[in-house]
Amino acid sequence: MIHIDIITVQPKMFGGFLGESIVSRAVAKGLCSVSVVDLRDFAEGSYRKVDDAIYGGGPGMLMMCAPWFAAVERCVAAVPDPSGGRRVVMTTPQGRRFAQKDAQELSRAGHVVFMCGHYEGFDERIRTLATDEFSIGDFVMTGGEIAAAAMADAAVRLVPGVLGGGAAAVANESFSDPNLLEPPQYTRPADFRGMKVPEVLLGGDHAAVEAWRRGESLKRTAERRPDLAGGDR
Repeated sequence: MIHIDIITVQPKMFGGFLGESIVSRAVAKGLCSVSVVDLRDFAEGSYRKVDDAIYGGGPGMLMMCAPWFAAVERCVAAVPDPSGGRRVVMTTPQGRRFAQKDAQELSRAGHVVFMCGHYEGFDERIRTLATDEFSIGDFVMTGGEIAAAAMADAAVRLVPGVLGGGAAAVANESFSDPNLLEPPQYTRPADFRGMKVPEVLLGGDHAAVEAWRRGESLKRTAERRPDLAGGDR
């Protein structure tokens, strides 16, 4: 069981995601629970202000400490001793690139708190709340909500029981071996507009199939992600 808190200034962005995604299936199965936390609920004043001008000058506004500390501390207090530990994830383009191994680690945590950045980012002191800082790519978005949704989905689908087919459903995907992409896959018909399924997949020789898949994974990785390829495999 994993509990996820998503702290954001745009809680409505998660309506469709939580209603339609694999995360909603996990919630229905009792394998996951999700709370979307409005950061403005922890702001002071009638304007519920969560950002302010940057010391030293500069464009835009920066997210303030007080609302973030109050929000994260409330989430932590609500799940005092999570089985599997707790991860507090800051979404930021300065974070390390989120990868499958990170999704696997998050899936084993009992409590994950996502901190969705916005505006010009976080006051530097807010970083002390985070156990991890992740980016989903070398680009900048207007907020961390899409990144948080992507990471939550990647983690929750790895929780045992969420996907049909058990552990085998996620055992041989791209990045399951961290340096390989998934091989080509096919379904019926065996011949579609002259494009035929490789004969090895039709013959029933499981050892030959696995050897073919391994070779195709190596080939595809070298062609499409040479940054992953390398080493004696």
